[in-house]
Parts: sequence; structure tokens; C-alpha cells
Amino acid sequence: MQSFSALLCAVLLATVASVSASSFFSMPLTKLAPSSSSLAGLPDADRSRAAFLKSFASGGPTTVPASNLAYVQYTTSVGVGSPPTYYNLVVDTGSSNTFVGTGTTYVQTSTSIFTGEDVNVTYGSGYFSGLEYLDQVTLAPGFVITNQSIGDALSYADFEGVDGIVGVGPVILTEGTLSPSTNELIPTVMNNALSQGLITQEILGVSFAPATSYNDTNGALTYGGIDSSLYTGEITYTPVTATYPAGYYWGINVTDATYGAANDKTTVIPTSTAGIVDTGTTLVLLADNFFESYMRAIPGAKLDQTTGLMTIPESSVSKIQPLNFTVGGTVFSLDAAAQLIPTDQNTAWGLSANKQYGIVSYLGTNSGEGLDFIIGQKFMEKYYAVFDTDSQQVGFAYTEHTFTTYTP
Repeated sequence: MQSFSALLCAVLLATVASVSASSFFSMPLTKLAPSSSSLAGLPDADRSRAAFLKSFASGGPTTVPASNLAYVQYTTSVGVGSPPTYYNLVVDTGSSNTFVGTGTTYVQTSTSIFTGEDVNVTYGSGYFSGLEYLDQVTLAPGFVITNQSIGDALSYADFEGVDGIVGVGPVILTEGTLSPSTNELIPTVMNNALSQGLITQEILGVSFAPATSYNDTNGALTYGGIDSSLYTGEITYTPVTATYPAGYYWGINVTDATYGAANDKTTVIPTSTAGIVDTGTTLVLLADNFFESYMRAIPGAKLDQTTGLMTIPESSVSKIQPLNFTVGGTVFSLDAAAQLIPTDQNTAWGLSANKQYGIVSYLGTNSGEGLDFIIGQKFMEKYYAVFDTDSQQVGFAYTEHTFTTYTP
């Protein structure tokens, strides 16, 4: 299984409108007649521009927008072909194949080269199968990858409202996805961006933020580094875990997790354990026994069997305490608002209008199987995340993001 993208696919994969690539990269141009005075500084201006372009070509980090769709998934606009057709693709650190065609169909151009391979990937929810092409991929204006593997999805399931996935997980996750070359690894967009000199570091910076509307361009991806304007303080790094199967993904160890204040704590994760950080998962998922400890600490909280989400009675909402994860020696807390789905989003999620639901849920297995938690989008809406292939580490940093306040 290549991704753990959605435990609750019926709730989390609502049909949403695609975001046009033109909203990111296009603007009308008006021809102006320059004055003689403006021409006087043109050589210096041109030299400044040349220096900028040279800097870009040398592999400086590039930041592009990411959008939150239906409150449950993040997408970015990616161009494929020449001239490019733009696709709205889910940003997925839990898988590594890039494919299109689940919404807007794949448009072949002069840069499209059929490899003779079939490609087939199964996800936590859904799948796609089709043909593999090599093609030109535009991640940002002037940031163009050549000969990138692109899957043309001829059959698929559970990708409503999006055009496919841009896979930015470890390359090992592509093993076994091609046929007949089942043992071949497929370089990811990050692999190729590095090898083609578009970036000098194989690092992806991810900034998500709490959505304020059903279709909210509130996130950012930085290819080739980090964007210091998107976080505060220092980044805490922790190594990718060696524990299987978490280590096949962007897996890390959480030292422990607690619920509550210092003088009244409930232990949720008692000892260091491995899990993954996954932009393709909406919620924060805990091994079932860890989740039980967390849920019991909130008076009256119970599991809603229809949705798989925890519900919290109104009398307990105002008493919710921080949920604290220790990673790399730093405590990263989710305050009360960060643990709750804003009730004005319930309808969009397909939930009962008058109930309070939580963003922490159960994994489906008990701890001790090598993957005991998934840190998903809702955690990353509070903390900046860094996926560093070069140093095999994951980083988190504080942000100034604020969450919708709740009404007890």
C-alpha cells in the first residue's frame, strides 16, 4: 500500500471544484510605451534581472501556492507537456508516483514519450492504473523538469474533485508499480529536480494553514529548501526512523505524547515509537490503544461509528487540554481549537450539524507493529514541516497560524 491517505474516505473525499492554473501564474499584459527616462536605467535593470535569473537557474528554493480543498486535502497546480496543461494534484508525501487523468484527462504533446510500461498504484483509499509516459513537468514558472515519469490514469477510484497526485515521498515507494519492469524505481519530481540542477538540495518545505473557506489557497510548497517567512523560531529536526514499515515513508519517532497540563497529565504514547508524517492524510491518527487513552481523558467523548470520528459533548469542549507530542526534544502541542473540527465545517465534511467532532482518530491497529501514528494535515496546519532527503530527516517549526475559535 503506497499511502495512508484517508481512513474515512467517504467523509474526506468530497467533490470539489478544481483550481485553474491560471489563478496562480497568469496575468493580463498591457503594452506600454516607455519614456526616455525609464530607458536610461534599463541596462542596470537588465543586469539585475540577469543576476536574478542566474540565481534561479543555480537551484535556489522556489515556493509555490498550495490550496486546501473541502477542508481535507491540499493540492498544487502542476503543468504537464509543452504547451503545458495544468492539473490540480494532491500533494502526497505518503506516495511517490505522479499521475494525472482522474479529472482533467492527460493531454499528450510533442514532449510526451510512452515508455511501454503499465503503471498501477493502490492507495489507502482508491487506486489508479494506466500507462507510463515521460513528459515535461512545470512546477512553477521557469521551474521545468524534463523526462519526468507521468502516469496516465485510465482507470481509478476515489479521486473526486482532483486530477491526480504529485508524489513527493521516498523513491522506494515506486518499486513494483511498473509492469513489466516491476523492479525498477521511478525517479520522483524531487529526484529529477535535483539531478537536472533546478534545486541544489533535495528538500521540500511544507506550509499548511487552517482553511477559512471550502476552497482556500492558504498553503505553500518550497522546492529545494525552506522559506523562513513561513515559520517562527528554529526548526527541530529528527532522523527518519529505521523502524519498518514507517521507515519506508517519511517515518519518525515520537518520544512520547501526553494530554493535559503539567500537573494533570494523561499518558497517550508512553515510550518512543515510530510513525509517519503524511501530507496525504487529513487527520492525526493514533494506534488504537493510544487513541483509547486520549479519548478516555476527555469526559464524555466517544467514537461515532458512522464517521469514525470522536465526538465531544458540549459540556467538555471548553475543558479540552493540550495534546503534546515530543519530537526531537521539542514539545509540539495541539491546543483545544487545533483538536476540533470547526462546527461550521460539519456540513462540508458530511457530518451532523450540531455535533462537535475531533481531528484525532484511531489508526485501525494497536501499537507495536512498526507504524503507530500518522501525523497528517491537521498537525501541519499548526506546524511548518520540512522533508529533507539529503540528511534523511524531518523537521517541524512553530508558526503564527490561528485556528477558528469554538463556542462552548
